[in-house]
Amino acid sequence: MPELPVTLDMPGKVAEFLRGAELDDVERAALDQGVSVRRGQGYTLRVSAVPEVHRQLLARCQPLDGGHGALVIPAQGKARREYESRVSTLAPIGP
Repeated sequence: MPELPVTLDMPGKVAEFLRGAELDDVERAALDQGVSVRRGQGYTLRVSAVPEVHRQLLARCQPLDGGHGALVIPAQGKARREYESRVSTLAPIGP
């Protein structure tokens, strides 16, 4: 049975990082079709995609937590962790 799309709110700092990242066509389409929702000073991007695409996008933003000598910006790391907590609520992978 194919996975159904799930809508999650992605923090704007994560979305901005991913816009500049190398993404495959499915990931790019999910990001491009997201809807911006204003949140105080920033925004969230409401992204609809199957859980696997959300997991792939989350994996692509690992550098926001400071791996591989990357400069860590605390607000970006916090935003990535917020998205990670939303993605972690999705059904687990496997049978």
